[in-house]
Amino acid sequence: MPSDRLGQIKIDGDVPRHVAIIMDGNGRWAKARGRPREFGHRAGMTAVREAVEGSLEAGISTLSLYAFSQENWKRPPGEVAALMGLLELYVRRERRDLQAKGVEVHILGRLDRLGPRTRAALEGVVAATAGGPNLRLNLAISYSGRTEIVDAARRLAERVARGTLVPEEIDETLFSENLYTQGASDPDLLIRTSGEQRISNFMLWQLAYTELHMAPVLWPDFTREDLFAAVVDYQRRERRFGGVVVR
Repeated sequence: MPSDRLGQIKIDGDVPRHVAIIMDGNGRWAKARGRPREFGHRAGMTAVREAVEGSLEAGISTLSLYAFSQENWKRPPGEVAALMGLLELYVRRERRDLQAKGVEVHILGRLDRLGPRTRAALEGVVAATAGGPNLRLNLAISYSGRTEIVDAARRLAERVARGTLVPEEIDETLFSENLYTQGASDPDLLIRTSGEQRISNFMLWQLAYTELHMAPVLWPDFTREDLFAAVVDYQRRERRFGGVVVR
């Protein structure tokens, strides 16, 4: 049955090119059911599929999912191991379907802390989906917005030290080209689930003028209808980017 919200999105036509999602609430979802946190993380895999398929249906060009932050390494080892296992399971199970749907996977973050199996799984899905024309899927893994900015600054500083760049040549465009998201536009819309209202060190540079939508549902309960509702909300906004709209 066609979605009324999807139809509304198509009528309006102003679809955000890039949607970013902070997937929050797996632990609380599991706790409410008397189950361990890992149970919530596993349930959240269905919501990832909903977000990807909903993005394809709505005509979104880029979807960025905050999967695992650098701060998440501080969690109990058992939970971290379970998360890494689920990540491997997701990319191996979904790789063929993502490829068939024309989804191109990119990984954002410092991957040096990942185990060899996890890295191999990620590298495999990136290689298999390269060139997918319908959706760029950014998976932020071992990611920190502050670290991303530091890494970009360090790369530019190294070029200055080598004499291939002078400081006066550094501008916002060049800086953006040295971020993990190089080649992607900044997010037009950020969705955070679970009702929390913070950005949790996610895409600090890129979110400068992003519209925010706080969805009240916990991540495992998130469906494409929740995505469509956020896009409809976005379509009602008047984006001014610090200027004034002249009528």
